[in-house]
Amino acid sequence: MKEIQRVSPVGFKSTPLKTENRDNWEVVMEYSGEGEGPYLVDLSHRPRVDLQDSKLAAITPFGMTLPEKPGLSLLENGILANRMNGTQVSLFNLAGPDDVSMPEGPGETGYTDVTESTLCVALIGKDVFSICEKLTALDFMDPDKVAPFLFQGPFSHIPCQIVTLSKEDNSAGLILTCSRGYGRDIIHSILHAGEEFKLAPAGENKFIDWIKSL
Repeated sequence: MKEIQRVSPVGFKSTPLKTENRDNWEVVMEYSGEGEGPYLVDLSHRPRVDLQDSKLAAITPFGMTLPEKPGLSLLENGILANRMNGTQVSLFNLAGPDDVSMPEGPGETGYTDVTESTLCVALIGKDVFSICEKLTALDFMDPDKVAPFLFQGPFSHIPCQIVTLSKEDNSAGLILTCSRGYGRDIIHSILHAGEEFKLAPAGENKFIDWIKSL
């Protein structure tokens, strides 16, 4: 039987220089003309699940103690956990499939795989929050918020989860996810807003280097 080819909802016009086939996803590791940043990186192939349970305090996926309050996030051993409400947490695998596997299958109750139903991108590097100011009223530089933290709200008028992982100038960055049906529109909006800051698409290698630097 022919294997199903997974296709990212994110499309860039840049020319790929290096790609990898990973779990039937074609992953671009490097693009032509990436420049010096800021960068927009497609992470839609990275596994993501929602965990819903009325007793989240008793659950420790990957040995993690989940964030207690909505809006709090935790990055630990490559897994990003984001508390959405009293009964729901989103989990992103930022370590890569070779390092840790997401819960899946009938033996894992409460987990819903949302990888293929959503898009996921990272916006990283200098000026990313200046770009965001053009697309949302959310305050990513709120001094009362310590990274990582989660916003659930409109970004370019689209309902999104946005996780700020760093507020530190040149190493600033966030991860954004939303329904894959918005893929073309939100990518166009972000790239258009970032033109004056020389925002460019970048391959996964840029994200790997960035996340290791945090």
